[in-house]
Formats: sequence, C-alpha cells, structure tokens
Amino acid sequence: MKRNKYNVFADIVCLVLLMGVIIYLFVAWGSLPDKVPGHYNAAGEIDRMGSRYELLITPIVGWLMFLGMSAVERFPQIWNTGVTVTEENKERVYRVIRNMLSTLKIIMILIFVFLTINSSLSTPLPVWFTPTYIILIFGTLILFIIRLIKVK
Repeated sequence: MKRNKYNVFADIVCLVLLMGVIIYLFVAWGSLPDKVPGHYNAAGEIDRMGSRYELLITPIVGWLMFLGMSAVERFPQIWNTGVTVTEENKERVYRVIRNMLSTLKIIMILIFVFLTINSSLSTPLPVWFTPTYIILIFGTLILFIIRLIKVK
C-alpha cells in the first residue's frame, strides 16, 4: 500500500523531533545538572532522581518506538483491524489504520521529547501533562475507530 502525504509528513515530524532532542542534549550536556528527575508519579511530582545519563533513555526508547511503529505500518496484513477486511474495503481500512499509526507515532515522540527536555530542566511535570497525554492517546484511538467503522 502506498504511503500518503500525511504519512510522510508524520515521519518527517518525528525524525525532526528525535534529531532535535539529540542535538539539544548534545549542546546542553555540559550545563545539565548531575542529578535529574528519573521518574515522575501520576501527579507529575519527581519521585526519583538519577544520573543525567538517564536522559539518554527516553530518546533511545523514542527511536525504538519510531522504528518499530514504522515497521508495523509496512505490513498491513498483520494488523488486527477490528473489522472484516474485504477486497472492496481493504484500501480504505488500511489507509485509516496507517493514518492512526502515523498520528500515534507523532504523539508518542512528542511525549518522549517533552519528557526528555522537562527532565533535563529538573522540573516537575506540569499538572496538565498526564490528562493531556491520556486524552491525546485515547482520543486519537476513538477518532480512528469511528473512522474505521464508517469506512468498513
């Protein structure tokens, strides 16, 4: 299945964000504190401090997620679509799911980049972070499930 402009745009956004956070860490490394937040609780409060080297974990996980989700996008036959895929609807169903994966990819990368930068600043997470994260993920899933039901 051919990728559309949105899928290409999503990949470019993700790559720019991932490269940007790596460049940010490289440039800021010398001025980062030795101890940075290593974990936050659900309220966004810092509940564990760790070495600044732990800041490398989130970009690495972000890259792995980007690569993994990009690989999954390329094999629509392995997707559990939730609807019966026929020859007549195959293109429409796969397009909706591929767009959903691209959107989720952007959201996940944005979250990992935000967490990396926020941790490098040694600040608690803003009060809006957790509800926004949940709304973005589940809102996206609900939106695309509705679209999927409509195109089946």
